[in-house]
Amino acid sequence: MSTAGALPARDEALALLHEWVENAGLRKHCYCVEAAMRAYAREYGEDEARWGLAGLIHDFDWERHPDMERHPLAGVAVLRELGYPEDVLHAVLGHASYTGVARDTRMAQALFACDELCGFLVACALVQPDKSLMAVEVPSVRKKMKSAGFAKNVNRDDIVNGAAELGVDLDSHIAFVLQALRGIRTELGL
Repeated sequence: MSTAGALPARDEALALLHEWVENAGLRKHCYCVEAAMRAYAREYGEDEARWGLAGLIHDFDWERHPDMERHPLAGVAVLRELGYPEDVLHAVLGHASYTGVARDTRMAQALFACDELCGFLVACALVQPDKSLMAVEVPSVRKKMKSAGFAKNVNRDDIVNGAAELGVDLDSHIAFVLQALRGIRTELGL
């Protein structure tokens, strides 16, 4: 996979995210996925800024294109015009299974594996008495995954399949991503 295209600075990507996303919850979701991607980049000896960028901007176009016909295809077209690297764009396209873009890089697999799980972990934190990520534990996450009524917009199959595609044990994956999110808990207010 070509990595052509200069890597934009985080501040530049963050400005783009804030320009396109007004919803504070969606912004925080992007910060969560960025933190998880940075953690996996460190784990795998990859470029932390590059992987973090994929996490930060993966849903930047969702408010303007909230449907499968346009998200993330329309957003990736904008990013391509801005000169974002092709490997990052490939990962962003692959995070949505319906695009048909193969997740054939570790970055793409990690993005898919982290996306839905980040949303689910935040939901788990929000039902804690103190609304804290520090109170969330892997067994309670697994139990909540079995409850169809809890965080019903989160695709459990994507969480399970994402860990499998990445080649990691689901409980270990949950613990790893949870630890990454705890690192930005102040920014998230959790």
